[in-house]
Amino acid sequence: MRILFANDGVGDAGGVQSYLAAVMPALAARGHEVALLHLDPLRDGGEGSPAPAGAPHFGMAERGTEAALAAARGWAPDLCFSHNMRPLEVERALLASLPVVKMMHGYFGTCIGGQKTHLFPRAEPCARVFGPACLALYVPRRNGRLNLPYIADQWRWANDQRALFGAYAAVVTASGAMRDEYVRNGVHPSKAHAVPLFPTTGPAPGEDPAPPPDAFRLLFLGRMTRLKGGDVLVRAAALASERIGRPVPLTMAGDGPQRAEWEALAASLGVDADFPGWVEPEARAGLFRAASLLAVPSVWPEPFGLVGLEAGAFGVPAAAFDVGGIREWLRPGANGWLAPGRPPTPEGLA
Repeated sequence: MRILFANDGVGDAGGVQSYLAAVMPALAARGHEVALLHLDPLRDGGEGSPAPAGAPHFGMAERGTEAALAAARGWAPDLCFSHNMRPLEVERALLASLPVVKMMHGYFGTCIGGQKTHLFPRAEPCARVFGPACLALYVPRRNGRLNLPYIADQWRWANDQRALFGAYAAVVTASGAMRDEYVRNGVHPSKAHAVPLFPTTGPAPGEDPAPPPDAFRLLFLGRMTRLKGGDVLVRAAALASERIGRPVPLTMAGDGPQRAEWEALAASLGVDADFPGWVEPEARAGLFRAASLLAVPSVWPEPFGLVGLEAGAFGVPAAAFDVGGIREWLRPGANGWLAPGRPPTPEGLA
């Protein structure tokens, strides 16, 4: 089968790229032909592309949108597997000529800002079906960037994306919780499929998980944004330390706009925390082996929470808020514990 992948980014960091870099070569290894239609320009020599060597690339930045689409159609794919694609005119053009399977990596077409979370008076997941009431609540509940032209643009885009739901041959999500969200928002149940994510790193085949470290250490690993709940985790670590009468050492690996704020918060609360920044896959394995417990303090309805499975591959349990798709891999008492997620609080996580 010839499968045309479509994604706006190419070679950048993030979960979508990691997914494509795992799936595209695996499909090629099974005998399928794969190609990639992308919006962003390729780096020199295709460095960082998730496609296997020799796969065709149809770059809209290099060729122009119409020429790239024409070249992709000329490759004669059997179907398109579309991921993130901000320009919906590209999505419409693909739908006009191909069966399109759409993977929703976020809350696109079901939320104005895509984060499905109220941030005021406290951060908590939103369970509302997308509609006009979302506009009324957006500013009072601080549901994203407070800029009126931006809000209007996001509202239009979400409506336009939602209008395409019925045209997709199938909609794929990473969890049953996400599948339910799209069914509630108009995707026909027969077209909605939950296909869970999977870890791509772990101990070598036959290698036993590392024994628990001698000294307790808590680990956070991910992008440092408000939705990821790092501030809640720091406060929870401070509360837990008070309750047990000894420090709870914390490693917060990653980077993002909230990093400086979280570092300052940890210092002000006396939390023993280190911030090593972004880590490569080899270093991630070292962090997992040195951890006693992974914290997944996401305060938004996490589409899946793959880091929990990655930690589990190394024998590390997780503590997480019961939000989004997390309970589909976290079994309380077996591989960790769930804290109440409505609302997520430092006290509940502690």
